[in-house]
Amino acid sequence: MEFSANNTVVKLCIQGMHLEDTGHVEEALTLFLKAWEEATDDAEKFTSAHHIARRQTKLEDKLKWLNTGLQLAQKINDDVVKPALPLIYVQLAQCYKELGEMDNAEKYDKLAKQLPDAPSTKELFFHGTRADLQIGDLLTAGGKSNYEADLVMNHIYFTALIHGAGLAAALAKGEGEERVYIVEPTGDFEDDPNVTNKKFAGNPTRSYRSQKPLKVLGEIKNWARITAEERNKWQERLDNNQGEIIN
Repeated sequence: MEFSANNTVVKLCIQGMHLEDTGHVEEALTLFLKAWEEATDDAEKFTSAHHIARRQTKLEDKLKWLNTGLQLAQKINDDVVKPALPLIYVQLAQCYKELGEMDNAEKYDKLAKQLPDAPSTKELFFHGTRADLQIGDLLTAGGKSNYEADLVMNHIYFTALIHGAGLAAALAKGEGEERVYIVEPTGDFEDDPNVTNKKFAGNPTRSYRSQKPLKVLGEIKNWARITAEERNKWQERLDNNQGEIIN
């Protein structure tokens, strides 16, 4: 499943999270369960299982859904779900501690402390911007944030999703043309902590960051650009976002 706000399961989970924010937790769980019923693949099932597990009040039920999510994550075994494994292990360890099953608690505590695998370098990566760049140019950290005024970024950000890079280009500061470039990391990189395991488990937006430059390999000319109305809605969400950027 390529993450999209138009995906049926994603839409149901987003609606459920909105209900949670307003205190309607039972109605939220109903939507999460509906998402599970409508899931058509393991990735969609993983997404819904994560939210169902969060809303369980009985330890046994929580364990059931956490283990379901873990089994799905291990089956999928890609860079979307791997970042969620430490989170799942911590939650499993806590459940087993509360049940007094200390051997299992210790097992998952140890797993949670193991460093996750580094993201794959075998796929194409993209960067969205309004800058006019050439093949071979280097994108470096130190620019101002698109999302918080006067914040100088310590990392350069990129994604494995073209539409994600396109959104970044649409929201980028400046008056230049929206551009999406194919880029190559020149050093180590990590999952973007600003989105990983936040609203959704893992890194479904396949967003990454690096302190090392990105090398421009080419430009994507055709992608699904968002409308002016959609851009305004995204900008409004960003303006209303009270979360702190992890820099």
